Amino acid sequence: MSTKLVLPFLPDTQLTEVMRLRVQFLQQRGQKRQDGERLLQPNEAVYRLDFSKQSLQFSHWTVRLAQAGHLTITATSQLWTPDLTNLMTRQLLEPTGTFWRKPVDANDAPVQCYEADIYEFGERIAELAKIRKVMYFLFAFAEGCSPETVDCSITFTCRN
Repeated sequence: MSTKLVLPFLPDTQLTEVMRLRVQFLQQRGQKRQDGERLLQPNEAVYRLDFSKQSLQFSHWTVRLAQAGHLTITATSQLWTPDLTNLMTRQLLEPTGTFWRKPVDANDAPVQCYEADIYEFGERIAELAKIRKVMYFLFAFAEGCSPETVDCSITFTCRN
């Protein structure tokens, strides 16, 4: 028997703030980022998925954009530790999840995406869930999209 598990992407405001402080720190001191370090952009925020079960099979994404905009979700292989180590470019996983809604789209029109990429992305998350309790993601908001206008979750089938 299998059951559905819907996991919402949760904003990690504390980690986002720490990453913003890192950018501020470097700017104030006129320093450059470490070689290969990936700094948080102003339109990005850190989100997380908490896995209550490890044996998952990807089912589907649920992404709602309240208005026109563009959302890109990038998974990280990073396991953030208490010292909040810096995010390195090599720790960003492919493919990304790209979702958008055009200004001409009707309010009830489904959000558009690159279906093959988001399916592969969902399967990759399910694989990583086998060895993780938490995964971190960078959400990049563009073209009118913002954290307040996005609702995003991923649904898995639990293998019992």
